[in-house]
Amino acid sequence: MDCYTANWNPLGDSAFYRKYELYSMDWDLKEELRDCLVAAAPYGGPIALLRNPWRKEKAASVRPVLDIYSASGMPLASLLWKSGPVVSLGWSAEEELLCVQEDGAVLVYGLHGDFRRHFSMGNEVLQNRVLDARIFHTEFGSGVAILTGAHRFTLSANVGDLKLRRMPEVPGLQSAPSCWTALCQDRVAHILLAVGPDLYLLDHAACSAVTPPGLAPGVSSFLQMAVSFTYRHLALFTDTGYIWMGTASLKEKLCEFNCNIRAPPKQMVWCSRPRSKERAVVVAWERRLMVVGDAPESIQFVLDEDSYLVPELDGVRIFSRSTHEFLHEVPAASEEIFKIASMAPGALLLEAQKEYEKESQKADEYLREIQELGQLTQAVQQCIEAAGHEHQPDMQKSLLRAASFGKCFLDRFPPDSFVHMCQDLRVLNAVRDYHIGIPLTYSQYKQLTIQVLLDRLVLRRLYPLAIQICEYLRLPEVQGVSRILAHWACYKVQQKDVSDEDVARAINQKLGDTPGVSYSDIAARAYGCGRTELAIKLLEYEPRSGEQVPLLLKMKRSKLALSKAIESGDTDLVFTVLLHLKNELNRGDFFMTLRNQPMALSLYRQFCKHQELETLKDLYNQDDNHQELGSFHIRASYAAEERIEGRVAALQTAADAFYKAKNEFAAKATEDQMRLLRLQRRLEDELGGQFLDLSLHDTVTTLILGGHNKRAEQLARDFRIPDKRLWWLKLTALADLEDWEELEKFSKSKKSPIGYLPFVEICMKQHNKYEAKKYASRVGPEQKVKALLLVGDVAQAADVAIEHRNEAELSLVLSHCTGATDGATADKIQRARAQAQKK
Repeated sequence: MDCYTANWNPLGDSAFYRKYELYSMDWDLKEELRDCLVAAAPYGGPIALLRNPWRKEKAASVRPVLDIYSASGMPLASLLWKSGPVVSLGWSAEEELLCVQEDGAVLVYGLHGDFRRHFSMGNEVLQNRVLDARIFHTEFGSGVAILTGAHRFTLSANVGDLKLRRMPEVPGLQSAPSCWTALCQDRVAHILLAVGPDLYLLDHAACSAVTPPGLAPGVSSFLQMAVSFTYRHLALFTDTGYIWMGTASLKEKLCEFNCNIRAPPKQMVWCSRPRSKERAVVVAWERRLMVVGDAPESIQFVLDEDSYLVPELDGVRIFSRSTHEFLHEVPAASEEIFKIASMAPGALLLEAQKEYEKESQKADEYLREIQELGQLTQAVQQCIEAAGHEHQPDMQKSLLRAASFGKCFLDRFPPDSFVHMCQDLRVLNAVRDYHIGIPLTYSQYKQLTIQVLLDRLVLRRLYPLAIQICEYLRLPEVQGVSRILAHWACYKVQQKDVSDEDVARAINQKLGDTPGVSYSDIAARAYGCGRTELAIKLLEYEPRSGEQVPLLLKMKRSKLALSKAIESGDTDLVFTVLLHLKNELNRGDFFMTLRNQPMALSLYRQFCKHQELETLKDLYNQDDNHQELGSFHIRASYAAEERIEGRVAALQTAADAFYKAKNEFAAKATEDQMRLLRLQRRLEDELGGQFLDLSLHDTVTTLILGGHNKRAEQLARDFRIPDKRLWWLKLTALADLEDWEELEKFSKSKKSPIGYLPFVEICMKQHNKYEAKKYASRVGPEQKVKALLLVGDVAQAADVAIEHRNEAELSLVLSHCTGATDGATADKIQRARAQAQKK
């Protein structure tokens, strides 16, 4: 135990800090870190070095080199810098490298040195140049803050959604501030800067002077400031050698420490872990590292070479040319177990397990002691928790073996925490490997989440490891393996040294029908890389036409898109392609394309019927479809033309089209309609009233109703209306007029071709039984019974039915008989039936 705690350093009475090696760096640095611009991403992220930046002592002809390494020093990318002078480097939350140039341009590079995009911080920055810059992180994303040559600040809180804010001017600021930083308070980004003994806080509206509470007197300048990883705390280094620590709002002081060194430090960062009450700041000079907090003494380390500090969620990473180390506060569980002479339950359980392996009876004594205190559950939990905070696998195994040993003596200890810790440590040990180079701690891993870790492995193109982790943790395919395979495929299409056929085949063999994988997304990436043919081949594997067609249109493969849309049977998709083709092709080519696709042509005709009638006419003309062209002109004559001459001309065109289509009937009917229109116009001119657009029958009826019987008869002769139809029209019209005298004359004008039963029916419809009886007597024998029943003469109808000896007529009359009034008639019919049956 005492050997294990040899590297523990106490800070006051309540906290220990330890520093252990993460990696032995094997990178081949040709220059010292002090001669490079350095940026290291949090959460065990990559390191960027811009060698040979723009310095007066360097030859102007020597171009700088931008190198990107993993945290273990494995090279990831190296590129010759061909752009302008760089002022600052920083990593975004998505592990993109932001390079802030002197002209205000920010160039964004990927982890492997691939250029992503660039943006500008505005014209004012361009004109006044950049003096200094900071990359900071907020809950909205990664931000950039700029100090210009005019001593003004400009910032954007989220480079993913760039919105520039020009901060207020600091009164009397004639030179660069001695130190400054970006703060995030209440979801808003601020700038805190020091000018001599004064501190100013800039927000979007005003510049406010602020004073740290409880600051030691005699301060004439602030030399360095540091904000904590969570932006909740602030540290200020003064020219008197004092370090003030408090809240970032500058409303509360935590502590103050006199380090007795007045030289400005190279770096100052916070070192604290989540849920810990201890607060400490790490200060680095050229060859000295100091950890200070709320204690009269500090912890000091000697730095053998140039070092760089990287603040983390639960500690500080320190890397140099030869080593990469991690400094942090010893977690409570580890402290309880490993501190000298500890009698904590976890410490006793660990000893018990070791004695058990030695087959010593002391194991039983330790266990009995823990059980007597009722602390076995607590002991197991302490060992599990401490295992998560250990970096060395051997110590992890020792603690987990102790936890497993203790679980054997508990009846109802839930196994989830033990199982999950074993899984988490296996994942962490895999990514901490030197060749992977992501030295995450357990706290960082939990904060980052497994999904983000998988994204970072994918970003490093470590697809096999990412898939193994997904399978080991049994993640759902859509969130795990499928998503990683999709990323792998998107990377695969960028390998231009492999043929399109081989890439498409390899992707399909690997992906198959994996759920959650979209071939259209992969094809879109291939098209973005300039590999159109590969994109088309990949789209063949996409089962959803709705995903195929938009990309094919984007690639200007419209005819193929039309074929795919038709195959899908989705009319909306076909219409989308047709409208795209219409705008893309000239009219002739568009129509020729439609002729080869009958379904598309039919749908386009339907569209044109409602939206573009002239285009529909052109389609019929091109296809020599005279039948449909005739129908089109008939509809057009009624829809568009108001003048009779125009309508007749349109109908004449329709008739000519019907003749060409060899449809004699339609042609004759159209000519008859033209004659009727002309006649109706003449009738309107001579008689007044409304005749246009009436049918032939309605025209005849209107003439009769107007008393123009001769005109009606002449119209019937001209259009060869049959006599039966004319009699029906005249009968109905005279009955509607209730001109019974004229109706009687009409009935006697000649023998009725429709008989006289219609006269009875029409009169009864007009509720005139008197007139109906006149015609009932003239009805022929075969309809006599029905006519008599219509006028209500049941007795006479019975006599006629008996005379005719017709069973159907007898039954009809009997159905009209009512009990009280027609009883005798019903008896008469029954007697007639009985006599007929005897015979």
